[in-house]
Amino acid sequence: MAGQGLLLHVATLLTGLLECLGFAGVLFGWPSLVFVFKNEDYFKDLCGQDAGPIGNATGQADCKAQDERFSLIFTLGSFMNNFMTFPSGYIFDRFKTTVARLIAIFFYTTATLIIAFTSAGSAVLLFLAMPMLTIGGILFLITNLQIGNLFGQHRSTIITLYNGAFDSSSAVFLIIKLLYEKGISLRASFIFLSVCSTWHVARTFLLMPRGHIPYPLPPNYSYGLCSGNGTTKEEKETAEHENRELQSKEVLSAKEETPGKGQKQEPRSFWSYALSRRFAWHLVWLSVIQLWHYLFIGTLNSLLTNMAGGDMARVSTYTNAFAFTQFGVLCAPWNGLLMDRLKQKYQKEARKTGSSTLAVALCSTVPSLALTSLLCLGFALCASVPVLPLQYLTFVLQVISRSFLYGSNAAFLTIAFPSEHFGKLFGLVMALSAVVSLLQFPIFTLIKGPLQNDPFYVNVMFMLAILLTFVHPFLVHRECHTWKETPSAIA
Repeated sequence: MAGQGLLLHVATLLTGLLECLGFAGVLFGWPSLVFVFKNEDYFKDLCGQDAGPIGNATGQADCKAQDERFSLIFTLGSFMNNFMTFPSGYIFDRFKTTVARLIAIFFYTTATLIIAFTSAGSAVLLFLAMPMLTIGGILFLITNLQIGNLFGQHRSTIITLYNGAFDSSSAVFLIIKLLYEKGISLRASFIFLSVCSTWHVARTFLLMPRGHIPYPLPPNYSYGLCSGNGTTKEEKETAEHENRELQSKEVLSAKEETPGKGQKQEPRSFWSYALSRRFAWHLVWLSVIQLWHYLFIGTLNSLLTNMAGGDMARVSTYTNAFAFTQFGVLCAPWNGLLMDRLKQKYQKEARKTGSSTLAVALCSTVPSLALTSLLCLGFALCASVPVLPLQYLTFVLQVISRSFLYGSNAAFLTIAFPSEHFGKLFGLVMALSAVVSLLQFPIFTLIKGPLQNDPFYVNVMFMLAILLTFVHPFLVHRECHTWKETPSAIA
């Protein structure tokens, strides 16, 4: 049984990676799809006399109205990708894995079919399809993140690996673009993605639990194909009791005080964590960095068109280069490995000093949070220089930064807050950051209008805002320093 369980865990892990890699985060490959849509004359009727002076051999031109429409679709899609994470997290917490995945499959399949049968005349349907595609993708991610619970001390590595795979799925739109250039129609590609939903259904019932994967994992835990020998009701209750006990002993908030000896910690409500200082600064950290990434991705086609002087062959080359660099699955695990190694190091120190194990685990997130902010700052600096060859470095820094961003976000929430609130807190931070992400469209309009395609001042403001994100790892580090000096004090 132990061997069968290990094989099942590995199969679940690998198929989950394939699911996230091939389907979940395709929205981030938007520039590749925009190139195809423009060749298919989507929203071309809006151009009229608005087409700018930038022309090229393919007959395409810089069209402000067309670019704005594509930017608006991406803004809406990225907003829904984050905002719907909160209700998605609630659905996952309340109705468990199977229901959440069936909803994801419905949204994803419907979206791919809509895109498959759209044309230039019905391009407005993209406003419906892209949000549905992102909702399905984020539900796939949420239901797969729990797989990290199967691997104990490697939990952070698995979580960041899945987030990296989520980012890397942007390469799917690159593949669609390359196939399109080889003569494979857009319709054929998206019909194939729709047919793949049968695989999602099979995985839901064969390799995923009906409920949640608990942490810590109870003895003889089984699911999916082995659910016939599943965990008994008593074992589940015992695991839940152990989990609550672990959380009540170790979860530290930004405001509460450690009870004295002989006292028992009372369970804290979801809102007590959602309104804590730690959560608030994490929201600021995520929102600022994410807004910059969304603005860059959503305006990349227009940016490259301007830098290349309207040469669509060069735009295509750089669009492909951007998509090829989007394999965040190769970058994200290093973030998780860093956190796991630091966590093990701090745990050894904790045994000597008697510190809380969760306190030292939280300390292990500080380098990851700070490094993510630093990478984003470097990415913003490179993107601000209007030199086309330099954008290769920009693309590399962008994918590493984004992989670290979402990996650190998920790992931090699993460490800093109780697991029973993870789905809701993950959803809430993504939903609130989604509201901030809506700023990308007015910023894009500002650049194309009053700033006359010169993003210099916007870039300077973003670099100042990114500097603000360093406050978050600093405050977490200060909490850790306080715990080391005064173990009984909770910042």
